[in-house]
Amino acid sequence: MKKLLSLLLITILTLPVLQAQNRDYWQQHVDYTMEIDVDAENHQYAGKQTLVYTNNSPHTLDRVYYHLYFNAFQPESMMDIRSRTIVDPDRRVGDRIYNLSEDEIGYQRVNSLTQNGRAVDYETDGTVLVVDLNEPIGPGEKATFEMEWDAQVPLQIRRSGWNNAEGVEFSMSQWYPKMAEYDYQGWHPNEYVGREFHAPFGNFDVKITIDQDYVLGGTGVLQNPNEIGYGYEEESARVERPRGDKMTWHFKAENVIDFFWGADPDFKHVTAQVPNGPKLHFLYQQPAVVEGASDEANAQYTENWEQLVEYTIGAFEYANEHFGEYPYPQYTNLQGGDGGMEYPMGTLITGGRSLGSLVGVMVHEMYHSWFQNVLATNESLLEWMDEGFTSFASSETMAHLFDRDGNVHSGSYRSYNYIVQSGNEEPMTTHADHYNTNGAYSVAAYSKGAVFLNQLEYIIGKEDFRNGMLKYHETWKMKHPTALDFVNIMEQESGMILDWYYEYFVQTTKTIDYGIESVVGDENKTVAKLERNKLMPMPLDIVVEYTNGEKELFYLPLRMMRGEKPIETDMKRTVLRDWTWVEPTYNLVINKPASQIKSITIDPTERLADINSDNNSFDVASMLSE
Repeated sequence: MKKLLSLLLITILTLPVLQAQNRDYWQQHVDYTMEIDVDAENHQYAGKQTLVYTNNSPHTLDRVYYHLYFNAFQPESMMDIRSRTIVDPDRRVGDRIYNLSEDEIGYQRVNSLTQNGRAVDYETDGTVLVVDLNEPIGPGEKATFEMEWDAQVPLQIRRSGWNNAEGVEFSMSQWYPKMAEYDYQGWHPNEYVGREFHAPFGNFDVKITIDQDYVLGGTGVLQNPNEIGYGYEEESARVERPRGDKMTWHFKAENVIDFFWGADPDFKHVTAQVPNGPKLHFLYQQPAVVEGASDEANAQYTENWEQLVEYTIGAFEYANEHFGEYPYPQYTNLQGGDGGMEYPMGTLITGGRSLGSLVGVMVHEMYHSWFQNVLATNESLLEWMDEGFTSFASSETMAHLFDRDGNVHSGSYRSYNYIVQSGNEEPMTTHADHYNTNGAYSVAAYSKGAVFLNQLEYIIGKEDFRNGMLKYHETWKMKHPTALDFVNIMEQESGMILDWYYEYFVQTTKTIDYGIESVVGDENKTVAKLERNKLMPMPLDIVVEYTNGEKELFYLPLRMMRGEKPIETDMKRTVLRDWTWVEPTYNLVINKPASQIKSITIDPTERLADINSDNNSFDVASMLSE
């Protein structure tokens, strides 16, 4: 009887885990219709929103949550307190929120909210609106929410705001009450303290009424270009712009997770076409007015934006070929914000940069349209799949655009090694908002995330890795993949077991350190004693260079991989017995006398994230000459 009860208890406890691993995929859907009327002089606006929410989950919902991001830009907000108490604050924020005046703070104040025509109870709690429903939303059902709200745009500090450092008037991101994501893990009504985002896919129909001398761009396709002018209309259909106080810009976007826009009276608007790809829009200040810059520097910034057009075309062509085709009809590079921040169908980037820096930030933010806005992981929990994958792809693309050689990811490896040596590394599974330091977050998200991919290529081979990246995009575009969904794709493509790699490299801070402890030989053979000095196991590529100039690659798979990567080069390869993870040492037997061996090197391609490369090579010839 006790055995039966124990078996029943185990079954009950493990059932949720099994269900999570074998979940039937579903995702929620939203349809936004919004009208906003902007008071540009006072940096305020009034908004009306109709949101049709479709519950595609198998669960009944009796509560919903909205994000009210602008409320973070107030003294004593969570973002403000976090910035003033973390040991390494973001220099862009510091105590700036704490010192905002009443006309500089941000807020979103909900005036009314109904569900299916009936008023509902709601409460504003920091940057989250908590809504208790009048009637539950059952599986497969829809509910229509109508809201009116007022907002004040904060002085630009982080991502959003008015009057950024380069004088751009409006950088409008996180600007509207946004429904939080509900997925297989439940609701995600995270407070806004400065990190990442998660949202359902949906359609947006947005009308923005603003002073008639402003030029706008952002997410979506402009529906009334001939009314607007400023280069948005076809030349043959050009009409006189109406004179008056305000003008309405009407945008629509389909199947996106967010909506951003920017506006300034001094924007120049340029377009270009990616062959077999999207139409590109560029909005930037002309003349450039970067504060503190010389006239010569501002002239160079304008020239850099002109050159950015061709670089953007080249970047899109490379991305479409290597990481999957961009699915939307257009993309906008818009000057604004506080550095670079991605949004669906476009980005906000600062413009007062050298050409290389401008292209670099454009490429990085562009790739978020692959690794966040199309492959929409929960970047709050899986920030490394967003920033890391983006960093990997952008480093490759920059090398392509500027014809660079060598290990293009070496910077990511150096950053990862630095955080390891500092003792401040935290697991990549840490929620983006909850790292102890900004430095640990940055390295885990950007650097170690990029290393994860480059090292994965080392494990499964270049061809399977490249095919896997394309398959990942095709399988999971317009969805919310998890880390295990990605690993599963790579297992299918390579035929290997890869859960061990995810568990070691992502879920822990265990590190890799292999070395060559000794080399001994006689007239018939040479034995190199290899040692694993740290806890994380890896397969090894070991290249032996002979005194006659020939090279041979000895490949040591891990047993738990249950497979071997294909041959990657023309070099002769010898596959040896598997090295199990429990063995601290391994004897590599080379059937040649030591006198014929010049050197032995572990991983000469430097794709292995070995934290101590000093013991990765052994100069056999020098040893024999001593």
